[in-house]
Amino acid sequence: MDILYLLIPMSALLVLVVIAVFGWALQRGQFDDLDREGQRILQDDAELLDVDQPRPAHPNEQSTPTGAPRPDHAGAPDKNLTH
Repeated sequence: MDILYLLIPMSALLVLVVIAVFGWALQRGQFDDLDREGQRILQDDAELLDVDQPRPAHPNEQSTPTGAPRPDHAGAPDKNLTH
């Protein structure tokens, strides 16, 4: 029963913190345009990128100084593996 003296103020404080965070999000405009964010995931990447700029390379793709992609040696056996 003594634990209620701790739990009730803690829960009231938690409710105040949640209300404060929600109010902060409202002031910062987090809920202004919910429709655009829901449709953004459905758009093609080409629509989001500028057409004049080249598309960024895949993060795993490395290139040589000439600009040609270099193979990643995915088929090569790993020397650290022991059988």
